[in-house]
Amino acid sequence: MFATDVSMDVVALAREAEARGLQSLWLPEHTHIPTSRRTPPPTGDAELGAEYKRCLDPLVSLAAAASVTTTLRLGTGILLAAQREPIVTAKAVATLDHLSNGRVALGVGFGWNEDEIAHHGVSMPDRRAVARETILAMQALWADEEASFAGEHVRFGPSWAWPKPVQTGADGCPRVPVLHGGAAGPKLFAHIAEYGDGWIPIGGAGLTDAIPRLREAMAAAGRDPAALEIVPFGSVPNEGKLDHFERIGVTECVFRLPSAPRDVVLPLLDEQASLVASRS
Repeated sequence: MFATDVSMDVVALAREAEARGLQSLWLPEHTHIPTSRRTPPPTGDAELGAEYKRCLDPLVSLAAAASVTTTLRLGTGILLAAQREPIVTAKAVATLDHLSNGRVALGVGFGWNEDEIAHHGVSMPDRRAVARETILAMQALWADEEASFAGEHVRFGPSWAWPKPVQTGADGCPRVPVLHGGAAGPKLFAHIAEYGDGWIPIGGAGLTDAIPRLREAMAAAGRDPAALEIVPFGSVPNEGKLDHFERIGVTECVFRLPSAPRDVVLPLLDEQASLVASRS
């Protein structure tokens, strides 16, 4: 859900989702929305939806959700890595994973809003490189007892940073899973193969062809394709679609909820939970 200050309360939503047997809750990020508009809305609408400018901070919101749940996975969907300071963000994410006993998934993206990115001192052409170094630096801070990083955009000397995440990667080092959001293609798949753990496509179109190509990119990088998470977002679920997703290797499907009050959200949550329950 696009959580805002006027939509259903995140703490209540987390409680209700877990009580219905749903697995995870994912929240997006926009730090702010400049009033200028160099980039058209990604939804194709003439005007940007009000939820974009009212967006809650996802890490603070997920911490609140963690405090009232015990099993619910807590995901950013997505966090704008190029707009984040890596040392502070690594600490916040690791703290959330520590306090939630290893329930965090870090969905990350490069960003679409040129004005928003520019306010963070990052140019649109540089955003992928900045996001890459930000995430690599965060992973070093999570994994290493003495972490350092030397890149073009991110640099810091040997440092201690605790807590470490509860979760671990394939190498046994502390790590929060990183899932990249974005459209299928060689650039995105190269990022995932280098330092990601999964892919967040929007919707399900083209996944039958794209998933094998992503697995090939992972294998070419010497990584295990079977460990990939494939988590399509914004899906309007039905039985046939979920059967198809399962056949092609989707690992989790994130259903769409509107940025709306409780009386609008809960009936939809009930329908989604009923669909999931019918498959168990």
